[in-house]
Amino acid sequence: MKVAILAPIAWRTPPRKYGPWEQVASNLTEGLLKQGIDVTLFATADSLTNAQLRYSSPTGYAEDSTLDPKVEECLHISELMENAADFDIIHNHFDFLPLTYAKLINTPMVTTIHGFSSPKIIPVYKKYNKHSFYVAISNSDRSSELDYIATVYNGIDTSQLQFSAIGGDYLLYFGRIHPEKGAHLAIGAAKLAGKRLLLAGLIQDQLYFTEQVLPHIDNDQIQYLGNVGPADRSNLLRGASALLHLIEFEEPFGLSVAEAMACGTPVIAMNKGAMPELIRDGITGFLVSDVPEAVQAIHRIHDLGRDRCYHWATSRFTKEKMTEDYITVYRRILGG
Repeated sequence: MKVAILAPIAWRTPPRKYGPWEQVASNLTEGLLKQGIDVTLFATADSLTNAQLRYSSPTGYAEDSTLDPKVEECLHISELMENAADFDIIHNHFDFLPLTYAKLINTPMVTTIHGFSSPKIIPVYKKYNKHSFYVAISNSDRSSELDYIATVYNGIDTSQLQFSAIGGDYLLYFGRIHPEKGAHLAIGAAKLAGKRLLLAGLIQDQLYFTEQVLPHIDNDQIQYLGNVGPADRSNLLRGASALLHLIEFEEPFGLSVAEAMACGTPVIAMNKGAMPELIRDGITGFLVSDVPEAVQAIHRIHDLGRDRCYHWATSRFTKEKMTEDYITVYRRILGG
């Protein structure tokens, strides 16, 4: 079986810091290789992989302002599609744009839908619904207007994460600094609970950061660590008493949630999107509806067993499990 993995090119694959779609594409690529699959990764030229690497863009356009994103995306997608006949199956992690080639090539294409950025993009998915295969990353993120071949949860690389049976005394926010991710709610909950909070993540909305996050940063109770990479991620996650994930949108997955639990750290999350699929309420974390409930959960966090968090996450959300599930999808598409 010859598989082409089409990664996004906003960031390197795997990303140096932020880049969840690129991270999943990397984890799957390396997982397939370990299963003896012939894989070609289409990503940026500076990407790191044991697979064959094909590229048109020198680096991620989010990392080099001299690159025009639309131009790089067009060249990147065409690099694969013009060579589609070389592969048995194409696995698209690049959202809806590659679907426009679905009727022009004979190679079957499976698209992992990493969430819908807007309802406005659904018509593209609908147009190619019968000419492509869609995979959801959670049951909650399935659109009633589309057909799906499977739900496959994102898989994390547990070799980069360390388990801690003890944890630490601080709370952690780990994710994009954006209103929908709820950094301001995490700050409010930590203050009400009288706990220290560390925040780490890419500032995606500068105005929001300046107005609703920065005024609370005192480098004592509330600290912002910046956009951290894999080297610091494990230490931060395993050293926390809990991860605060007080989102204000229907999040399709949440890699940091799975990563935290794999380190033994329970998660306190808003009961939205995929959170009920990722978290076992009262066992690996707490699902809450508002900040007061989050504060109550913070005071109960030591009632949860960190070993149960670890075993739950490593049984359901690893790159090995994800790889097995995608191989099953490929075989279904290719007829066995």
